[in-house]
Amino acid sequence: MATETALPAVPAFPANGSAELIRTVEEGLPTDCLNTLREWGLTFTEVGELVIPPRTLKHRKAKGERLTTEETERFLRVVRVLELGERVFGVRERFLSWLRGPDLRIPDRTSMSLLGTEAGAQAVTEQIWAVAEGVYQ
Repeated sequence: MATETALPAVPAFPANGSAELIRTVEEGLPTDCLNTLREWGLTFTEVGELVIPPRTLKHRKAKGERLTTEETERFLRVVRVLELGERVFGVRERFLSWLRGPDLRIPDRTSMSLLGTEAGAQAVTEQIWAVAEGVYQ
């Protein structure tokens, strides 16, 4: 049985800090970009908790609207962490299992649940780097 070792490609985004990225975020991404997160293995519920609630997404799609600036930023934050985690862990399933497991620093939380905020995503990113350095498993 083959093991998937790479996440599906994310559409290319402009470089961090570039004027083009700022415009992209301000304009909002199309709702179809969320399919990428599902292809990576996130559940419908996880996408709803981390980027946009399902009811809001349904209304946005019905009206042909794009994600808001805030939702686009949340999407990009999740993508950034997923890409880093995939590079460090090598195997998608292993990384997602780790992400869904208990976060040892915060009782009753998972690392996945922390991705809802920038501060939480930064904490998870630091943990991923610790794994890369062999400090934390």
